[in-house]
Amino acid sequence: MNETEPAADIGDYLKLGACTAVMSQPIMSYALATSPSMVAQTWIGILYNLVKYTAPAFIFGILYTTTRMTIDNRDLTYGRYMRNTWHALFIPTIWWTLIYLLVMPQLQQVSHYHTLGSFLWQFINGNAAPHLWYNTMMLQFIILMPLFWAIGRWCGHHRNRGIITACLTVLIAGVWLWFYDSQVFHGPHTTDWYLFDRLFISFFLYGILGVLAWQYHEQFDRLIMKWWPVVAVIFAGAFWRTNHELFSYGFPVKLTNAPYYKPSMTVYDLAVIGLFAALCLFQVRAKQPFAKFVHHFAGFAYKAYLSNVFWSESLWLLFGKTLTTAQPLMGILVVYVLTWCLSFGSAFGIHAVWVKIKNNMPTLQA
Repeated sequence: MNETEPAADIGDYLKLGACTAVMSQPIMSYALATSPSMVAQTWIGILYNLVKYTAPAFIFGILYTTTRMTIDNRDLTYGRYMRNTWHALFIPTIWWTLIYLLVMPQLQQVSHYHTLGSFLWQFINGNAAPHLWYNTMMLQFIILMPLFWAIGRWCGHHRNRGIITACLTVLIAGVWLWFYDSQVFHGPHTTDWYLFDRLFISFFLYGILGVLAWQYHEQFDRLIMKWWPVVAVIFAGAFWRTNHELFSYGFPVKLTNAPYYKPSMTVYDLAVIGLFAALCLFQVRAKQPFAKFVHHFAGFAYKAYLSNVFWSESLWLLFGKTLTTAQPLMGILVVYVLTWCLSFGSAFGIHAVWVKIKNNMPTLQA
């Protein structure tokens, strides 16, 4: 990063904010499994909806930052781009997926492997652990980055092209939400079409809007800075709506009744993205030191995310279940804070060890 580059961008704030929030989701699932009181279930449901912005925010943030850093670099080939992402994203994903499948096979979703074929299937479909569905979805965006470069370059800075792209994207998202609601979420294909939630099309809206937010960043920044109070009101209204929908299913609270793929949650996610963008712009323009912290930690957010369920599961088995059964909210808080510290600590630690090994072995530096 050169001296004229901001300490952090909107993508950094979204990635770190999403990673920090998402670590609480598995812990809340653990807590509900202890059959807490209705009051505790209510609070868990509300907190779950509060952090149910993580995947959209991460996708928006990744596409925003990647577009900012690569779209004008005509010398960057797809092969070079994929080599960089292979080391930064794919290799950590492969290692952590293996760890979950071999060390914590009880975390597998839907089914368990019994043969080499089923092992490989669990490896690639995101069922190796509760959170790895996201990796399967996100890596599709990485592979399809030339598509987003092409869309961004076609739009350029032409206002009409940006409006057309945004409108078509919203239309596609609307059709997809209708399809998912009618066919998958409590529909006839709830169990056999569950993999649809990890297709990139489910989060296509946030990817395209991330590209457009950078392509028209001057207009986007002015809009967010001016209208963030309205965005805050929309956030509050959408948050109320998502909670109303979740609790309309009654008790016990089931977190599967709060999916990303419904209009209220989409509006909520977009409002959260807008508020994170406003926070970033305020802090970066004020040259607050926290922005540098965000930039630094955002670079390790994905690796911390990969490990978080490993740490939360370990803490849960060690003492978390006992504590949460006695004091649900206290247990969630303690396990969550320790999970965050261990996840980022391991991400930084593994990186430091790898850099030291690499520096001592010249053949690895290539």
